[in-house]
Amino acid sequence: HQTYNRDMDYRDRIVSDSVIRFGKPIVKGTRLTVAEIMDMLANGDSPEEIVEAFPQLTHDDLQACVEYVAYPERAINLDT
Repeated sequence: HQTYNRDMDYRDRIVSDSVIRFGKPIVKGTRLTVAEIMDMLANGDSPEEIVEAFPQLTHDDLQACVEYVAYPERAINLDT
């Protein structure tokens, strides 16, 4: 069982760049969008399965995606 870093700030892991995936929020260092990862989780893929399928991801990356969508009031303009 993976323990998540509760002190982590998702803004360190979720970025947006207008030339990558049309500016959609992605996990830093990848082309995987937050929406794609959330779809995988919603469709029943476990975090372990996702990390195994995409070894460039970490469990903290997945947690950052969840926090990004769970707390929209904390969202920042990622284009800056």
